[in-house]
Amino acid sequence: MLDFKETIAAALDDLGLGLGRGELAGMIEVPQDSSMGDYAFPCFRLAKSLRKAPPLIAADIAEKLAGRGLFGRIEAVNAYVNIFLDRASLIREAISAALTEGDAFGSSDVGGNRRVIVEFSSPNIAKPFHIGHIRSTVIGNAINKIYAFLGYDTLRVNHIGDYGTQFGKMIVAYKRWGNRADVENEPIKSLLGYYTRFHEEAEREPALEDEARLAFARLERGEPEERELWQWFRDESLREFGRVYRMLGIEFDSYAGESFYSDKIGRVLGMMEEKGLLKESEGARIVDLSEWGMPPALITKKDGSTLYITRDIAAALYRREEYGFYKNLYIVASQQNLHFQQWFRIIGLMGLDWAESCVHIPFGLVSLADGTMSTRAGRVVFLEDVLNRAVQKTREIVIEKKVNTDNVDETARQVGIGAVIFQELYNGRIKDYVFSWDKVLNFDGETGPYVQYSHARASSVLRRGGDAAARALEGADGLDFSRIGGDSAYGLAKLIYRFPGAVLEAGEKYEPSIVARHVMGVAQAFNRFYHDEHILADDGAERAAKLALAGAARQVIKNGLSLLGVEAPERM
Repeated sequence: MLDFKETIAAALDDLGLGLGRGELAGMIEVPQDSSMGDYAFPCFRLAKSLRKAPPLIAADIAEKLAGRGLFGRIEAVNAYVNIFLDRASLIREAISAALTEGDAFGSSDVGGNRRVIVEFSSPNIAKPFHIGHIRSTVIGNAINKIYAFLGYDTLRVNHIGDYGTQFGKMIVAYKRWGNRADVENEPIKSLLGYYTRFHEEAEREPALEDEARLAFARLERGEPEERELWQWFRDESLREFGRVYRMLGIEFDSYAGESFYSDKIGRVLGMMEEKGLLKESEGARIVDLSEWGMPPALITKKDGSTLYITRDIAAALYRREEYGFYKNLYIVASQQNLHFQQWFRIIGLMGLDWAESCVHIPFGLVSLADGTMSTRAGRVVFLEDVLNRAVQKTREIVIEKKVNTDNVDETARQVGIGAVIFQELYNGRIKDYVFSWDKVLNFDGETGPYVQYSHARASSVLRRGGDAAARALEGADGLDFSRIGGDSAYGLAKLIYRFPGAVLEAGEKYEPSIVARHVMGVAQAFNRFYHDEHILADDGAERAAKLALAGAARQVIKNGLSLLGVEAPERM
């Protein structure tokens, strides 16, 4: 696809402005207001070298660029050169690329097949997979898809929380109050009940906490009874989690959790000792990080047991040696910012030169109207319940509105789950929000179902276009795009053209909302085009050009939704 920004930079370079083509390209802007051009070039930086006022430089550049092939018109406005492209040229470029590249449109080889590890979701076993986990799960899945689309070799890691003192608590609780049949029937809800009861009982009987620590110590030593219970809790939990992942359409390449690295921690401690990083503090061992404005990092407790930070370092070291990653991405809530800052600093102090390849990608928290969620108090909203209710509500709407679909249940599944995922990804990931059933089940406005409906609408138009649509979708060759130069068609074509740039920006910023908002813009622009223009026009040349634009829009919506982990129904 022709890079118009590079073309403009080349034209500016021909004028001998004293800057390199790369510098010139970096200065070119895309105005928010389309009345100010498709691109704009500010002239402030040239004032000193050209010894002229910026408005005079802009006027001179506009005069020299006028009449060049791809430019519709050039205007000098104060210190800016506003550049309007030839509409037919841009429409042709956008449609041709989208239809020719198809499902690969927007992808690139910028990644060079370099390995990127994406760690996301990472729930704790024996605890509920609740609405708070959806953020890491769907943000991480989208980032993984975006990076794969950009040509990276991605590895999806679900770093399951399957180690630590909480499992000592669970073992103690099960031994005291557990029932095997209950766990086999409803694993997570039963185990949550035991865990909640443990904390209630520990308020009255503090010795339970010591009992739990001893149980975890036995687990770390590999004692058969504790190990067997722990393995059972893990297997039952993963079976439950797998059902939710299947609903979301998410897969992982590795479920290696914290326990996987327990036998690798001794080496890490040895490396820290070699570098003189470990210090004794009240029987525990720490790394002093005061020089970097951080509190000390606790590495091992008094009883010698390990913590998250020790296991995270062991995991990073293993991944580096096993996979040789270019980047190691952690999709973890912003409340863990300090934790990541501490251990990233520690691996740097250990002399590991790949420390900067580890990146924490934080996101805001989900809370309930009555405060934060608490597993200990049993105050959670199960993610599976949210997904099931979204599907059920969608099914009721599909039946009520007599939606044109061959399979009501399948459409309800695609749209209901798509609505939940899209809502999570539409706003910036760092934003906190309060969970609301009304909000998650609201399908009006800027929502996933609106975008999916736009895809289905475009599909319907193309079906009605018959053989003419089939020919138009073969590519832009021979089509006359001067027949669709109206504002709504051109606005849609510009968004199609800019889709690859949005994907690239989303990858650079680790921000799936950039793709979500762009695909929403394409859906809105397509619907304006649909209302403003008669797509199935009587004139054959006009109809073919419009059908090609509808096909390109449909392709971008499909590709964008796919990167977010949302399906694109053909009928709706």
